[in-house]
Amino acid sequence: MVFRTRELFVRQRTLTVNALRAHQAEHGVIVPQGLSNPGVSGSLLKTVRRTWNLLGANTARIYLEQMNDLTRRIVKVEAILKQEATRSDASSRMMTMPGLGPITAMAIEAFAPTLSVFKRSRDFRAWLGLVPRQHLTGGKQVLGRTSKLGQRDIRRLLIIGAMSVIRWATPKGTIPGTWLHAMLLRKPRKVVAIALANKMARALWAMEIRKEGYRNPQLAVG
Repeated sequence: MVFRTRELFVRQRTLTVNALRAHQAEHGVIVPQGLSNPGVSGSLLKTVRRTWNLLGANTARIYLEQMNDLTRRIVKVEAILKQEATRSDASSRMMTMPGLGPITAMAIEAFAPTLSVFKRSRDFRAWLGLVPRQHLTGGKQVLGRTSKLGQRDIRRLLIIGAMSVIRWATPKGTIPGTWLHAMLLRKPRKVVAIALANKMARALWAMEIRKEGYRNPQLAVG
């Protein structure tokens, strides 16, 4: 319930931000995307006052108050998730993996069965929808695109975590010869993120079966 509550607040905040951004665009005020952008903050009201009438500025204030209130609620819920994650042995093990935080760990505990019910890691990855579809043609097995079937919440969080690993690794420079370095040279980041999420799911299954933490902090060798 806690995880779903957080998701609800995040969606409501996103809708509020997008609505305010759309209203601004109608008045010729273009604000880049992203909550961290100064345009979507307290300074926004100053911009609105210079370009909108009093009614528009007061309406924008309501949007900003709603955004701030939702942000406070999200922070409170995330604090609960973090506290619960530290109390769980399984979540504590999962969080030793780069790109996997308390929210993802708690989502796996909440929505996934015990990982030992999967006979192999591919079964777990298929359950998440992170394996390519298989087609038989002329007696040969051909792999297609990622199926995207399965548990959407966990899959989405793993891909977000993989993107954070890629963003962290790119400015610092990945180690030549590693799997991640080779993939980033050949593929777009989103494709690499999905492939990395696949590897993360495989490692998660192995960690749970062996009851041990993550071994390779680079998450780049495979």
